[in-house]
Amino acid sequence: MLALLLDDKVAVVTGAGRGLGQAAACALAEAGADVALLGRTERELEATADIIREMGRRAITVVTDVTNEDSVDAAAATVTEKFGRVDILVNNAGIASIGPLLEMTVADLRRVMDTNVLGAFLCSRAFGAHMVAQRKGAIINIASIAGIVGEADTTAYSASKGAIIAFTKSLAIEWARHNVTVNAIAPGYFRTDLNKKALDDVQIGPKIVARIPQRRVGQPEELGPLVAYLASDASRYMTGSVLVIDGGQSAK
Repeated sequence: MLALLLDDKVAVVTGAGRGLGQAAACALAEAGADVALLGRTERELEATADIIREMGRRAITVVTDVTNEDSVDAAAATVTEKFGRVDILVNNAGIASIGPLLEMTVADLRRVMDTNVLGAFLCSRAFGAHMVAQRKGAIINIASIAGIVGEADTTAYSASKGAIIAFTKSLAIEWARHNVTVNAIAPGYFRTDLNKKALDDVQIGPKIVARIPQRRVGQPEELGPLVAYLASDASRYMTGSVLVIDGGQSAK
């Protein structure tokens, strides 16, 4: 049980203002970590910070554009100045561009790849450098089952999440000798702002749920314990893994 505790650990979560990012940040705080919350919207980040502070843990907000190298490097400098160390990174920031390939523009693809892939690259490099130096750390990348199984009208998003899975596996091998674990979580449909429009559509929503063996979508708080586990010493022998949490959808 003690291996699951994150007391005295410092976690960084991107896209922490809402949805899965907020759930991940709160789960890490509940397990004992202090948390640096990164995202573009200060108001949303502060709302998450308030929840964490009510738990008795420290939280700071750092407005960050994960697609911008200077912004990410500045965020890493701020976090290490405030907390003195970085033990955990959750690369959660992500966007989607949904639609037929023939209607998609190069700008659409670049926007998705920049946020979902370049963002994870920049944050892993900036914050991971501190983990390598201290010879211990955990990186958790939020992928998607869209990176594992095909689905129409999601080519850009699926490509980005497939890239995250490959990135996870390669970095896990590269940094294993530094005692830094790198794993990915591949969620299915969760009730977040990213999926809200589709899930609430009277025609689309029921079709999505019908494809899930549990006949429901996930709630953000159901992802939190898995994040905390991958951040803890209980999972130290696990690296390069992709854990699916999708109500059985990809098992069919």
